[in-house]
Amino acid sequence: MTDLPSGTVAMLAAEEPDGALIRSLTAEFDRRGSVHHAESTEFQTRSGPVRAVRWSLELGDSDDTFGTQLISSLLDDAAEKLGSRAVTTTVLPSGQRPKGDMMLIMDVDSTLIDQEVIDLLAGFAGAAEEVAKVTESAMRGELDFTQSLYARVETLAGLRDTVLHETSAALTATAGVREVISTWQRRHWPVYAVSGGFRQILEPLATELGLTDFDANTLEVVDGRLTGQTVGHIVGPEAKLQRMLEWSQRSGTPVQNVVAVGDGANDADMVKGAGVGVAFCAKPALVERADLVISHRHMGLVAYAVGLDVEATKSAPAGMVE
Repeated sequence: MTDLPSGTVAMLAAEEPDGALIRSLTAEFDRRGSVHHAESTEFQTRSGPVRAVRWSLELGDSDDTFGTQLISSLLDDAAEKLGSRAVTTTVLPSGQRPKGDMMLIMDVDSTLIDQEVIDLLAGFAGAAEEVAKVTESAMRGELDFTQSLYARVETLAGLRDTVLHETSAALTATAGVREVISTWQRRHWPVYAVSGGFRQILEPLATELGLTDFDANTLEVVDGRLTGQTVGHIVGPEAKLQRMLEWSQRSGTPVQNVVAVGDGANDADMVKGAGVGVAFCAKPALVERADLVISHRHMGLVAYAVGLDVEATKSAPAGMVE
């Protein structure tokens, strides 16, 4: 599999896409414009396989420059006919596709990894349920992030710092994360992570994954115990955007070539400010701000949706969807 040729990138992913429907959709795209290339790939999520189909195309029979609205409408119609539990459809207009080197920046909790670290830590303090409710509200944008962070961290006061290692050992990288990072790294493109979570947890993970740089909050530890406070700057929505802009400048990557991925309201500024903003299995507060919305938990779909090649389970021309 190689990068898609120039053109608008359209993608549809579902657990059981219908081959006849996909062929009909491809024919409709071709009737209304020009399909440069079409292909299908299978991604293995933790809940089972997901088949994704993508096209590089231009539609002349439309009111907008790249046919984006018409493509989206046709994809939505196809998704409705599939009637699947979850269907991902994305459209990246030709004019918005990054040209040249790309930078990738990801949120961490529920994005780079499957877990919410603060919820795991709170479990050691017997406050998991209470903290999980606050986390959920914060990610929906119902609470001020900084105040909710302080409140959740306070529940950790008195825990031995050994819980940090225990929590790190319980983390799992989101399906496809390692492959996507490899996609960027083999091209010598930078990959960053920025988190409203904690540096003590992220640092070993960032080292293992070979990230270019990272930032997160720092839990205060005194005499081997967590104090229930943080030290240093707070990494919240504004800081995430600022880090993205700083790293973009440092790496020499134009902001329009930055792909930013997140899942919660505290990622909204970063996602909105990037050239391609991605809501990954996200809360509604972020979905409405993103360019691309991925509904299946496989990070490979992000690279697939922007037109890059990426390691997957099975690949085939779009007309050969089983």
